[in-house]
Amino acid sequence: MNKELNSIGLNKKPSDTKVVVAMSGGVDSSTVAGMMKKEGYDVIGITLKLYDDAKQVAESKQCCSGQDIMDAKRVAQKLDIEHKILYYQNKFKQGVIDNFVDSYLKGETPIPCVQCNQTVKFKDLFEVSKDLNADALITGHYVKSVTSNKNTNMYRAIDENRDQSYFLFNTTREQLDYLRFPLGGLHKNETREIAKKLDLNVADKPDSQDICFVPGGDYASVIQKFRPDSFKKGNIKDLKGNVIGVHDGIINFTIGQRKGIKVSDKEALYVIKINSEKNEIIVGPKEYLGKKDILLKNVNLLANEQEFKSSIFVKVRSTGKLLKANVNLSDQNGANVNLESPEDGISPGQACVFYNKDALGYKVLGGGWIKE
Repeated sequence: MNKELNSIGLNKKPSDTKVVVAMSGGVDSSTVAGMMKKEGYDVIGITLKLYDDAKQVAESKQCCSGQDIMDAKRVAQKLDIEHKILYYQNKFKQGVIDNFVDSYLKGETPIPCVQCNQTVKFKDLFEVSKDLNADALITGHYVKSVTSNKNTNMYRAIDENRDQSYFLFNTTREQLDYLRFPLGGLHKNETREIAKKLDLNVADKPDSQDICFVPGGDYASVIQKFRPDSFKKGNIKDLKGNVIGVHDGIINFTIGQRKGIKVSDKEALYVIKINSEKNEIIVGPKEYLGKKDILLKNVNLLANEQEFKSSIFVKVRSTGKLLKANVNLSDQNGANVNLESPEDGISPGQACVFYNKDALGYKVLGGGWIKE
């Protein structure tokens, strides 16, 4: 007769279950470590050092800074759990920062948090956790994971304002079956209450808001640092191809942008397209922003293709709403997405994530990168 499953869906006593908790030094991952410890699991906390802090980075509202590493260490000491720091600056530079810069130079709007999860956090940390003979890798992400018959599916978090499933669409099936997300059924205020009950020093710590290696959200300064020759002047054109202005570099623009174009017209102008090959910005009225058809590349599937036979939901930006759509998967790891209604500001480099609603909520079916 099988034993009762533990709280992370494994057929073992918590005391016989070794888990690695990815500890960023924030309240979410710290609380998860505390929850696991309190339930009696054998917990190892691992913190990643991903970049070398400049003074402005250390003072900004970002994750994974030097202060965060110290906070994680203090929490581990408080909880009396083993704590390791992995120095992944080179991996992070190659897997995330270089990709971020290259993507902007192509006229795209990248999402480095997805790349970070895809590379150092879930790929490398996954391998380290396996080497430590851990039964699961646990994070403080706000997504629900539901495990049944050793198969785990990912769902949107209960707290839709905190839901991070969009950033995790590229998780592999092998990784997903090994990962656990205990905060998916909680609201943020509940997480903070648990942290206070555990007497953690980070209970009232503000959330990180910026991309970790972009102090103050000034991504242009990051690109200036790594590719100083990338700020090239070029033409701003209208939809008829007329030159109506000059820009100081395409990296200063994203699809749907209105401010900072510095071209006057009788009606407001928006960035409609970015042509990196010609170093041009195409602008026009807002009504030309709406798109219904999206072409995707590098699609990652977490569900059976049968689930795409009917209309599903997609999300085309992290802060966007769920949109009804039909998705046609191609043999070349791509997909054509047809939205029921036009959506403004869809940008190459962003992700399009697939969802389907069932009795447990909105299940993540996978997603792909927006090509055009």
